[in-house]
Amino acid sequence: MINRMKSLVLAFSMLTLLGSVNLTSAATTPEIETLLNWAEGQFSQLFPSHQATQMIDPWAFRFYPSTGIYAGVNNNQVFVLGGPWGTDSPTFIDTLPNLLAQIPGSGGSGSVPACSNTAEIPAGMVVTQSGNVVNVTTNGQCITLPTNTNFCESPAQSQPTGISALSTFNTTSSQVTGITGLPPELTNTILPFANSLTTCTINAPAENPIVSMDICFDVTDQLADIPSDGFGITIVPPVTFAMAGTTTTQIVLDCLSTDAAVVNDAFTGETWARDINGNLVSVGF
Repeated sequence: MINRMKSLVLAFSMLTLLGSVNLTSAATTPEIETLLNWAEGQFSQLFPSHQATQMIDPWAFRFYPSTGIYAGVNNNQVFVLGGPWGTDSPTFIDTLPNLLAQIPGSGGSGSVPACSNTAEIPAGMVVTQSGNVVNVTTNGQCITLPTNTNFCESPAQSQPTGISALSTFNTTSSQVTGITGLPPELTNTILPFANSLTTCTINAPAENPIVSMDICFDVTDQLADIPSDGFGITIVPPVTFAMAGTTTTQIVLDCLSTDAAVVNDAFTGETWARDINGNLVSVGF
């Protein structure tokens, strides 16, 4: 009970220091998500377990209950509160651009242990790993929609693990430009990539990474055959589809019984994908 009261006092102090509460004004950004995800992987002793970003105007922040630490961004400035920094007032760390610039040199670039084959990563996409966090980005550019959507497939396992892991992409932002009047029921057909971000791995490794995405695709060619008159649809190329978010992974009993768009076996190498009727079919090894 005492610990709970301390947590409530700390939370109240944090809200007081941050200013007036306005849940609709502040917003997270891909840059903020990248930094906070990187911090979780790089300093897991301070920021253990992945936490969702919360917004209280003018802050975007995450709270780590086990360490009592807040990490937040206000007007491109990064602060921490709690733990070794105390609870009197937020401690300024650095500007958001400066910290983002340090990520590639701190272990956030180079090899990607969580991905089995980086050669399959499409041109214009950058995949890096820091700790247990994998960042996937197109660096603000819209690249050609790839046919392969397994950007970070689990490494092959030398023996069966018996673990089935379902990974689901949780969108924090998404935007389609260059087309208006598109019926909602056609979205999943025209933009198949949006439906392929739920994957399941059979014989998955014991630990699965957090994957943070900030990507954009040019889907103009995929929409070339759609008439832009008579159906209330207007197309003004280029047509792009951008989204940002983070994956979450949960253990399931049977990958083949899930609604995952792609299923792969990290031990045998076999892969299944859904056909146009929604059935999982083997696409080889």
